[in-house]
Amino acid sequence: MSISAHQTEAEHLLHAAGILPVITVDSVEQGRRIADALLSGGLRTLELTLRTPAALETLAALKRDLPEIVIGAGTVLDETQMRQAIDAGADFLVTPGTPPALAEALAKAPLPVVPGGATPTEFLALMAHGFRVCKLFPASAVGGLAMLKGLAGPLAGLKLCPTGGIGEDTAADYLAQPNVLCIGGSWMVPRQWIADAAYDRVRDSAAAAAAIVARVRSAE
Repeated sequence: MSISAHQTEAEHLLHAAGILPVITVDSVEQGRRIADALLSGGLRTLELTLRTPAALETLAALKRDLPEIVIGAGTVLDETQMRQAIDAGADFLVTPGTPPALAEALAKAPLPVVPGGATPTEFLALMAHGFRVCKLFPASAVGGLAMLKGLAGPLAGLKLCPTGGIGEDTAADYLAQPNVLCIGGSWMVPRQWIADAAYDRVRDSAAAAAAIVARVRSAE
């Protein structure tokens, strides 16, 4: 499949998600309980960051045990991690930033990719590789809504998933931007809730996020 086809697939899956919970796990069991809570709240797509030793094992276990869930491997920093995530069964890949060597590897990946960037120059470089669906990171730190509006004119073909510094109170404003397919965030799965095993709070926060997506999309 071509990069164009993979980017179309990335566009469809991010738009369908609307809000992408970004999770970091310390064990397979913890990941399973988080995923169950998100599913119960109405969110079936998530980004599982490759920041802990348990990440790849959890990714493989969730894809085996919860086939209805769509998992993006996040914080992919190099080609080795890219291949490990693919082998573990990731449905798509997400990077926080994309240096040239990683962009070249991702352009040949056999699945949808959402490469990260933070400036017009970085996004132009990604578009030159064939990417048109990208992650804006760290969104709030690089201008937030003002940055999105600034990118919309000159980079009209670019669709984004802003992530970083977004919370429930600003989610709708971000999601309503015409160049935004989806927003990423960890406000539904804060580390303290996970440490306290407060998975009912994760479920309720996921349900509130799903309601935001439904409300914004109904107004489109």
